Amino acid sequence: MANERILITGADGLLGQELVQKLGERDSYKLLATGREAAPRTEDTPQDDYEKLDVCQADEIQRIFADFSPEYVINCAAMTAVDACENNRDECWRVNAQAVEHLAKACHSRGTHLIQLSTDFVFNGKNGPYRENDRPEPLNFYGKTKLAGENAARTAGVGKWTIVRTNVIYGAATGLPRMDFVEWVCDNLQNNKIIGAYTDQWRTPSYTHDLALGILRIIHFQKTGVYNLSGRELMNMYDFALTIAQAFDLDSKFIKPVLQNSDNQPARRPKHTGLITLKAETELDYRPLSIKAALAHLRLRKKSARTGHPPVDAWC
Repeated sequence: MANERILITGADGLLGQELVQKLGERDSYKLLATGREAAPRTEDTPQDDYEKLDVCQADEIQRIFADFSPEYVINCAAMTAVDACENNRDECWRVNAQAVEHLAKACHSRGTHLIQLSTDFVFNGKNGPYRENDRPEPLNFYGKTKLAGENAARTAGVGKWTIVRTNVIYGAATGLPRMDFVEWVCDNLQNNKIIGAYTDQWRTPSYTHDLALGILRIIHFQKTGVYNLSGRELMNMYDFALTIAQAFDLDSKFIKPVLQNSDNQPARRPKHTGLITLKAETELDYRPLSIKAALAHLRLRKKSARTGHPPVDAWC
């Protein structure tokens, strides 16, 4: 049986690196990882399986499609810094919306299945957590561009698109330009720095290990439509920070509870979002780890990366 050919955009990002690792462990897939840099950030990505790609350039996408002929595209390329999106709207629109249009057009012309990553920030945060069929109403420009990306993905063709919504992604990766929330909390607490975490922003934090396995199940079962893939546990960001401190044996006294309106931020944040994963659990047998188990798993992976000894993965 021929290997399914999978193209990953944004493969050097947090989720992209996880997907490259998970897909690379399976002989049933032929993988091409792409990113904006000339070489991959991690040794898990062989140079022969990596190409530079700017998803904002339609001609580059057409070249990659002509050379590789993917059966699936997993689009992890995105501008995700919410305040930066608010302040740099043209760039945000190019990456989060127009680039998806380019990918969807290429997928439509070749019968390729597009898996588009999205966010709980497409909702207004008044009635979370949200199901897949709840009505989007984004509060900030980042959310608006991700919703536009969702709509663009749908033009890939009937039965040829899947939208994966997630939120507060954390995991193990190297060479990232900015830290995820877990890394940010750990870095500050290790240096005895005081941080503020919101008590009025509720979400369902998502471990890349779980997300990648969920996306692999979408491919395996050839599922289309919208799926929520995240953790199950709804908690505010202050409680999540406290849980992180406990998991990594760090002093939580440096974590201070704050309200969103106490910060002078360019972008509004929805207060009560998060995602309900019942559809994915039922149709994909998606079983995300609890937050405590996920953080324990992540700590083991980080330790193994420092020592060079591979962990015994009890949860795989």
